Amino acid sequence: MGAMRDRPRTTPDAGLPDERERLQKVLARAGLGSRRACEDLIRDGRVTVNGRVAVLGERVDPRADRVEVDGARVPLNPELRYLALNKPRGVVTTASDPQGRPDVSRYYPEGVRVFPVGRLDRDTEGLLLLTNDGELANRLLHPRYGVEREYLAEVEGRPTPRVLARLTRGVQLEDGPARAASARQVAGSGGRGAVRMVMTEGRKREVRRMLDAVGLPVRRLVRVRVGPIRLGRLPPGEVRELDAAEVRELLRHV
Repeated sequence: MGAMRDRPRTTPDAGLPDERERLQKVLARAGLGSRRACEDLIRDGRVTVNGRVAVLGERVDPRADRVEVDGARVPLNPELRYLALNKPRGVVTTASDPQGRPDVSRYYPEGVRVFPVGRLDRDTEGLLLLTNDGELANRLLHPRYGVEREYLAEVEGRPTPRVLARLTRGVQLEDGPARAASARQVAGSGGRGAVRMVMTEGRKREVRRMLDAVGLPVRRLVRVRVGPIRLGRLPPGEVRELDAAEVRELLRHV
């Protein structure tokens, strides 16, 4: 009886394959540095496994165990995917559309099961994150984390300092006041201006409604950043995998 009680809980059941790997190996594979650098992280007590401080040489199941470094979760499960899509204008942010309009699922890589993190309205272009990491998606969307979303809007008219100040002080909309974290003018042309706005909430068509409320109707709207992830030079309709450093930065952000 005593031998049964003393058996480590991590011992795999008889007849089942042991999916565990050495912790420093999976940390290195996740992009935390060389295996030796990951061993140093473990020695320094900066790594936890399922809430307890890890020890050098222990083995973990990447699909089941929760591993954190400096309090931030490290995604070890090889089935988790993190993608960035440059959503074209005219595409709806759903997996399917009853009206038959183009939807984002046509841009998913073949054989990959992911879902969009939040929404961009049909006429808005730009960065849309795709993942099957539900915990991360929920945190990115939850208002308590205040994840920034940056937009570039081409508008009718010229934004004045007074109008830009209104956007950051707050604009009254039909569903309550809305405020930009920042708003600044960027170069425009042909009688049109451009505004770069940073928001920390995501109400329906909020940026468009705010700009319309201050007399700057939107001609084109592009989301260029979500938290630490930028759209960059990704062409419309193209998808790319986030690299390990970007995923870690997202997780650290929330």
